[in-house]
Parts: sequence; C-alpha cells; structure tokens
Amino acid sequence: MKNRIKELAKAYAPELIAVRHHLHSHPELSFQEYNTTAFIQQKLKEYGVNFKAGIAGTGIIALIEGKNPSSKTIALRADIDALPITEANNVPYKSTNEGVMHACGHDVHTSCVLGAVKILNELKDELEGTIKVLFQPGEEKHPGGASIMIAEGALENPKPDAILGLHVHPSLEVGKLGFHAGKYMASADEIYITVKGKGGHAAQPHLTVDTILVASQLVVSLQQIISRNNNPFSPSVLSICAFNGGFTTNVIPSEVKLMGTFRAMDETWRFKAHELIRKQAIGIAEAMGAEIDVEILVGYPVLDNNEAVTNKAIELATEYLGPENVGDTEIRMGAEDFAFYSQVIPACFFRLGTGNAAKGITSGVHTPTFDVDERAIEIGMGTMAYLATRF
Repeated sequence: MKNRIKELAKAYAPELIAVRHHLHSHPELSFQEYNTTAFIQQKLKEYGVNFKAGIAGTGIIALIEGKNPSSKTIALRADIDALPITEANNVPYKSTNEGVMHACGHDVHTSCVLGAVKILNELKDELEGTIKVLFQPGEEKHPGGASIMIAEGALENPKPDAILGLHVHPSLEVGKLGFHAGKYMASADEIYITVKGKGGHAAQPHLTVDTILVASQLVVSLQQIISRNNNPFSPSVLSICAFNGGFTTNVIPSEVKLMGTFRAMDETWRFKAHELIRKQAIGIAEAMGAEIDVEILVGYPVLDNNEAVTNKAIELATEYLGPENVGDTEIRMGAEDFAFYSQVIPACFFRLGTGNAAKGITSGVHTPTFDVDERAIEIGMGTMAYLATRF
C-alpha cells in the first residue's frame, strides 16, 4: 500500500500543483469562498467522489466509503480561505484578486487533501471503513469556520474516530514533517477596550478626564496579569496592538480605543485571565475618573493533539517518509480553528515542510512574499492518504 500510494502521489503531483496554481491565483476571503468551493466541487465530481456542499455556507463534506464503511471513520480537513494581503511575488500564478492572497498556505492544504482524496478514491476497494473529508471555510476569521461546521453536524453521520490536518511550515525544509503530541497551539481571544471621559483643553487637564493617560496605564498594567498571575510553566501572551484616540496636539480626547489579543495554553487559566483583565481595567478606570467598556470575544480554544493519535501518526509518517524526515515541532502561541475539532474528537494537526533556503523560499506565512517549494504537495497528499489508510 505504501509503495502504491507513493506511485500515485508522484503521478498525480503535476495535476495537484496545477490545482494549487489555480487556487493561489483566485484567492477569496473568509466565508466568501464561492468560486473556490465551486472549483473544489468540480474536482470532486471529476474524481467520482460523493459530497455535500453548503456546510457553514461555503464548506463541503466528501465521503469515500471502503469495505465495511461503518467499521471506522477517519476525517481529513483542509481550510480554503485566503487573507487580505496584497501579493508581492512575481510568479505566473500570482493572485489576480487585488488585496487578497493565499499567504497562509490554504491553497496548498486544499491541494494536498484533494490529492489524497483522488488517491483514496482509487484505492477505496482496498480500504476498510470511511474517509470523511472536510473542506472548511473561514479559518482566518472569528468565530472560525470549524466551529460553524461542527454546529452544522460535520462531525456526525458518521462521527469520525479521529481527524487529521496539516499546515505549511516555511521554516521546515521541504520533505520533512513536524509533529507535537499534547497541547500544541494557543487559544486566541480578542480584546476591545474603550476608555471614555470628559475631554477638553490639554492646558487644563484638571478639568478633564485624561483618557490618553488612563489608556496608557492600562497598556502597562495589564501585562502584570501575565507576569504575576500565570503559572510560568504554561505560556500565555497578552498584546495590545492598537491604541486609537486623539486628533491634534492640544485636545484631550473624550474617547480612546484599545484592541489586542490574549493567548493561552491552558483553558482554565484562559478564562480566569479574562476576569482579571476586566477587573483590572475597570478598577484603573474608576480610580482615574473614567468610564470604560471591556469586551472580550472568546475565539479559538487550545489545539490539543491527542497523544495516541499523534504518536500513531508519527509512527506511520516515519514508515512513509523515513525517520530522518519526521521530527518534533515546537509549540506555538499562534492559533488555529482546527482546535475546535480537537476539543470534540481525537485529533492530530501536523506541519508540512515547504521551505527551501537554497532557492530563497523562506518567507513566513501572512507575508506578501510567502510561497512554497511545491514538491511539498506530493509529500503532503501522499502522507495524508497513507495516514488515512493505515488508521
């Protein structure tokens, strides 16, 4: 089976690279992936794979049934949305949608999973159980397409025994995979704070509420929530990323807005921190005579790679690629809405090496020069297919 999958992955790689080029040149933003989902549906029809569209708006669920389809179900997931970034690469497949770019590799993820689908469908008479494939919208935007797909029954009828997902990794050389069992990626919550008070002349601060000063105190003091309250062996990050207020040199504004993000690797501490943020922000504002609104949008949870599933995936990936090409990868304070799946069923989310320093392919995700060594597509599709067959 391993050699057969490798042969098929090699044979189909040119077609799937062309798929990637099409997707990359026609990126669409979160929950607006109308042409993308139509293209995926067209490919699934060509492959003869049954599917249901319209999940979470533009999502798709495909099913490949082998022998004894009810015996076990393994899910594969690909995200399909792009980012609001203007591409700076000068390549034939450059984005034709100005201001939108596949800068996080979702075009690669979709191509790899479509390739795995083509391979698995060809081998379905030799498989036991069912492969369930999720083409998911809106990974890049709150509340995350994964949460909506779950709410709309994507993990039911049949319910997967496990789910697998991959993500491009530009700092990992092409040909290699990275895995990490246990808590792997952080939760991500959005913080919106508005400080209000009587504005006025900068020369008469005693007649005003200095909203700039209040907001400045908040930016500094909120960091104490991390440094003084969190267990130092469980990482978390609070970053205030926007400070908006005022319009001239001599007027204290009546309103200042702050925006930021809070990341954590522990769900209990995560929600305790929310309360501390609210309490500290309100206390400082009241002490300085200001009014304050604090809104915390609960976003993606911690991505927790199931130990048994991940260790099995490492074993199988090692069989497929060799031990020299499979290793551990670091935990990340970045977030992924694949985490929603990991909170419901056993999951494994791993990294696909896409970098090539010799060719200058080193730009990080979410940058206008991001690109990949496309040999990764053959590796990604073959690995996903092999893991699915062996699970």
